[in-house]
Amino acid sequence: MSRPDISTQVHEAVAALHRGEVIGLPTETVYGLAADASNADAVRKIFELKGRPADHPLIVHIADASALSRWASGDFAVAKKLARAFWPGPLTMILPRQPSVPDAVTGGQSTVGLRCPAHPLALEVLRAFDGGLAAPSANRFGRISPTTAAHVREEFGDGVAVILDGGECEVGIESTIIDLSSAIPRILRPGRITHAQIEAVIGPVAQDQDQHSPRASGTLEAHYAPRTPMLLLPRAALELEATQQRAFGKRVAILAIDALPPGSTGAVLPADAEGFAHGLYAALRQLDAGDEQLLLVERPPEGPAWLAVHDRLRRAAAGAGPDDDSP
Repeated sequence: MSRPDISTQVHEAVAALHRGEVIGLPTETVYGLAADASNADAVRKIFELKGRPADHPLIVHIADASALSRWASGDFAVAKKLARAFWPGPLTMILPRQPSVPDAVTGGQSTVGLRCPAHPLALEVLRAFDGGLAAPSANRFGRISPTTAAHVREEFGDGVAVILDGGECEVGIESTIIDLSSAIPRILRPGRITHAQIEAVIGPVAQDQDQHSPRASGTLEAHYAPRTPMLLLPRAALELEATQQRAFGKRVAILAIDALPPGSTGAVLPADAEGFAHGLYAALRQLDAGDEQLLLVERPPEGPAWLAVHDRLRRAAAGAGPDDDSP
């Protein structure tokens, strides 16, 4: 049977959104579970599918900066500067919300996260739908994000009626999140768009959450995690750990940079930050699907370009292991 053309797929996806259903949506970062952000009942279906805590806010995806005032309030001067520089693209801005935004989207907070994705299929859906789409990553809460349509199908099966296939995600990790709701802009989650790039546009920007920061997607200590226990180690320590674990009879897989250690099995990622990020989640999913008892991940280099990768790996290692209700 021939595959539907893109226009037919978009029509089906938009019709499903108008019915209050959840769809699988490709973006340049990761695939999302998308629903009409103005429909609280539709948004709650996302939480049910993911097993996501109700107080954990979602990001609203919009077609362009002209929609800012539909979802957010206040002065958009800084937001518009960032939008001109980085939208469409992997930057989420947190702003004071409009009263009409459902609490289900914001986790009951007074702020809302907004982003314009840089994926042609996502933008086509947003323009045809003519509204905002709440769209967290299309995976069970806290687990490895999906970067292909196949990952979404593996995760949810028939639980998601329409899954648009936009190919592999170009970026491969989630967007940078910047909080613009306070006097000083603050990066709450690193991503491909760096602190230095943002400061070049708007001036001084703080880094990391403080006690006044709003809750934001993907900032829990344990997140992006495989069900197989995982250790993050420098190359020499990783090789020693692998040897010792195998001596105890454990099945070990390695995620290495450039090349696997001799006699090892696993996956290899490139030594540049963007290439590593692009392949990270797919590699973790591949290794997590095997029968290994331990995943050993080579710690990448330090430096600003690697900040987002280190963030995802640290949270993945913290959350790795079977679910609490696993037998």
